[in-house]
Amino acid sequence: MRPSRPRAPRLLRGYRPLRPGPDSFDQRADRSRLRSRMVALVLACLTLMTLDHHAGAHSPLEPARSAVGSVFGPVESVSAEAVRPVTTVGDWFRSRRSMQNDIASLEAQNSRLRAQNATSDYTRNQLAEFQGLTSAAGTLGRALVPAHVVAYGPAQSFSRTVTVDAGSNAGVRPDQTVLDDDGLVGRVLRVTPTTATVLLIVDTESVVGGRVGTDMKVGFLRGEGGLGDHGTLDLELVDQSDAPTKGDTIVTWGSHGGAPYVAGVPIGRVTAVYASLRESTQRAVIQPFVDFGALDLVGIVVPSGTQSDRGVIEADGSLQ
Repeated sequence: MRPSRPRAPRLLRGYRPLRPGPDSFDQRADRSRLRSRMVALVLACLTLMTLDHHAGAHSPLEPARSAVGSVFGPVESVSAEAVRPVTTVGDWFRSRRSMQNDIASLEAQNSRLRAQNATSDYTRNQLAEFQGLTSAAGTLGRALVPAHVVAYGPAQSFSRTVTVDAGSNAGVRPDQTVLDDDGLVGRVLRVTPTTATVLLIVDTESVVGGRVGTDMKVGFLRGEGGLGDHGTLDLELVDQSDAPTKGDTIVTWGSHGGAPYVAGVPIGRVTAVYASLRESTQRAVIQPFVDFGALDLVGIVVPSGTQSDRGVIEADGSLQ
């Protein structure tokens, strides 16, 4: 009995695998049409490039190009306007951040300029006062310790004093002359290592010997206790038969050893003269050169070569 052949599954019955063979007619036709189209496109491109070789108005394609531009130009413009808000959002944020940085920088610069403008007058005044002290040191032939007024004495004390920021460490001692670039300020009352108390010449307890005018008449000046425009002095001449002249200049007479006042420091000018018939005396009102309501930088007269914790203005104008 012959063995039976295995039966093929029902789904594969009648299936014949395709064997490689020559292309069909339809496939050959499709490839031929594709080649023809490619050749036509290449020829068309070469033709257009040849025709458009001369650009500008002389090009044969210029009318067609103009027509296409007329048709699609408005469409491109509308499209650009439509998408511009979206495309410029990033630029807007970058521009806004840059503007904020510029504004902050300008505000900081303006603040610096305002600060410089606010302090420029003070700086110029400080420089002028220091130059005035240097000039005074040369005129008097004396060394000066510069100091700043840091406090005024209380009005309840019934005395006119100021505190300066220079004391014994700066070479300051009691009974030394204090002046500024305008004239005589007062004398040192007492000192601490870092400060000194100065009695102003407008104090009612202050008495200063002075010389009047060109004939150098001698008298004594006493304070009235006022400051500013009210800070006047009374002058009585030693020779009461003499009378000063309005407008005469008063300078210090000078004390023995230059303490408490050195000679030749300007004090003020005669503004009025009064005569007492009963007492047969002459009294003059002196307006000080110094504005005692606006004291700042002052100089304290010290011996040349004084050891100090700060620079000392010598008589020759040098700073030691």
